[in-house]
Amino acid sequence: MKDTPLSNCERDFLIKAIEEKKRLDGRQTYDYRKIKITFGTDYGCCFVDLGQTRVVAQVSCELVAPKESRPSEGIMFFNIELSPMASPAFEQGRQSELSVKLNRQLERCLRNSKCIDTESLCVVSGEKVWQVRVDVHTLNNDGNLMDAASIAAIAALSHFRRPDVGIQGEEVTVFSPEERDPIPLSIYHMPISISFAFFQQGTFLLVDPCEREERVMDGLLMIAMNKHREICSIQSSGGIMLLKEQVMRCSKIASVKVSEITELINKALFNDRTARKAGRKCGFAESLPQERITALKTDQSEVEMTDVSERASDIIQKAEAPPPMAASPVLPAPGVGQVGHGLQNTWGLEEDEEQEEESSGEEEEIKMEEEQREKDKTTEAVVEISDSEEEEVVILYPETTKKPKNAGSSSDQKGAAASKKRQKK
Repeated sequence: MKDTPLSNCERDFLIKAIEEKKRLDGRQTYDYRKIKITFGTDYGCCFVDLGQTRVVAQVSCELVAPKESRPSEGIMFFNIELSPMASPAFEQGRQSELSVKLNRQLERCLRNSKCIDTESLCVVSGEKVWQVRVDVHTLNNDGNLMDAASIAAIAALSHFRRPDVGIQGEEVTVFSPEERDPIPLSIYHMPISISFAFFQQGTFLLVDPCEREERVMDGLLMIAMNKHREICSIQSSGGIMLLKEQVMRCSKIASVKVSEITELINKALFNDRTARKAGRKCGFAESLPQERITALKTDQSEVEMTDVSERASDIIQKAEAPPPMAASPVLPAPGVGQVGHGLQNTWGLEEDEEQEEESSGEEEEIKMEEEQREKDKTTEAVVEISDSEEEEVVILYPETTKKPKNAGSSSDQKGAAASKKRQKK
């Protein structure tokens, strides 16, 4: 299923608003949407809300054989799943151009930037290393998936804890969290992607474009940077030519946004770590009592129960007496079926009653036809010729048992008068 395209009126409206430095959600040109970072109950699960865009990242690990070219380094694997639940434009089980681009950009942002110490993931050189897998699933798409995915991935990696390992000779033992505390990953820095949308061939610039703004943009620039102002990766798409001043301007804006987002991630990690140490509920278990999930749950309202009996007695006394109800008779006649106590179902009697009604109706119709015939015999018709000689008028006398006395004379007179007029002419 493909997404519904924008009409020309919507496209012109968006471009005109951008030219006037106005956006649909009321933001300014360089404003980011509200970012919310929450962690799940298990280590390595992170939810990120970027406005209406929502993604979840889950980190997992397993012991595998290392690569031959790098026997003493662990393996990092990233995968982004564009679910049809997020947008009707995404298809299940098929990699689109957008998913391939997001996967490559996420690998450049996190793996190629060497933000994680892969040598610390080595257990036995050339035999056993940790393979860390990061799966990012899109729950809702409202634009700027790359920024939300990068924030969720680096926050999940910072929150993740791998099991501790013991080595005795050639035997490798993986300890459970109950036996030994899991070990966090060694992270050097936090690269975060910042997206810039260009309109009118680079004349206008927006930060954090939403889904409708992405449809009308001419080009996109994604800069991955850490809080030390080190550019980890940069990618331009859309086929527009950018000047040196434009790229430098975007890098300065990105440095400010990255420092703010990094501080937000560290604060979220600190709050989660404090809650776990204190033994409080966190993640999914924390959201239950705060009514974040059960939206239909409401608070109990207090009801005064002191004078309930008195009010009930007053209402009963003031109420009118119910009308007497006569019990339905139960006739044990042939053709009568009774279901339950006091209920009856006349299976055969209903058909007999219908037949009787039909026969009585036919007799009444026959009587009415006979009466009509008798009335027709008693009625007489008189023909009158008008003076204009253009038409004949038929007059039906009302239903009478006797003939009118002057009917014949008047007709004879009118007939004679008509014949005299014809002779004169």
